[in-house]
Amino acid sequence: MLAAVQVISEAADDIVVERRFDMTADGDVVPGIVWTPADALGPTPVVLISHGATQHKRVANVLALARRFAGDLGFTAVAIDAPGHGDRVTDVAASDARRAQLARRIAAGPGGGSVMNMSADDTRRWVEHLGQGVKEWRATIDMLESEGLVRDGLIGYWGVSMGTMIGLPLLASEPRVKAAVLGLAGLPVEPGPLEAAARDVTAPVLFVFQWDDELVARDAGLRLFDALGSADKTMHVHPGGHLGIPLHERLDYVAFFKRHLGA
Repeated sequence: MLAAVQVISEAADDIVVERRFDMTADGDVVPGIVWTPADALGPTPVVLISHGATQHKRVANVLALARRFAGDLGFTAVAIDAPGHGDRVTDVAASDARRAQLARRIAAGPGGGSVMNMSADDTRRWVEHLGQGVKEWRATIDMLESEGLVRDGLIGYWGVSMGTMIGLPLLASEPRVKAAVLGLAGLPVEPGPLEAAARDVTAPVLFVFQWDDELVARDAGLRLFDALGSADKTMHVHPGGHLGIPLHERLDYVAFFKRHLGA
């Protein structure tokens, strides 16, 4: 691999090879994982998997998606820890507090915890994390291309909730990403940078949303879908809360990426 990337460990079974790596980007060490099909003989299409807030690169949902993309599609899947998440947590107490805050908002039910009152410092850190996350995904794409892991420039992105907040500016500015699954996110009434990014997205998008989301109001989610500049966009809406996307939706992810990135 490149000098800036170090393989930490490798595990394999009959379906998937999993390689844990550390990548240096802008002076920061970014931990990540690459999953490749065990029978891959060369480069494949790639799906970048961006986890949600308070999660990490190998949370159960990310692992399940990675194995499905590698096993069912024969694609390579990649996940990295977002800034301040996973192996990059430096303040465990603060991380636990954020996780507890999200749990309280979800427990409050739809409408009861949908507004997050962040301090000026919290807002500044949130914007910085989003921008840093975009830079690190670009560095990841550079690394994948340099390693010859991407077939014919076919790269997709999967990221809901915080993954969508990072994904919007990434998709708006990165033509190498050809298709994306987004969702569980919305836009405020007032115009802002995320709305501008959404309007600049042109790649095909599958947008998933929960009708009873405790963290994102319905009108905010509809506003984001409407703002997406993609000519090819589809919205899947299910009843239930933020954590309740039905498992069968994963079959639609597979069909979506197969359609836009090839088998």
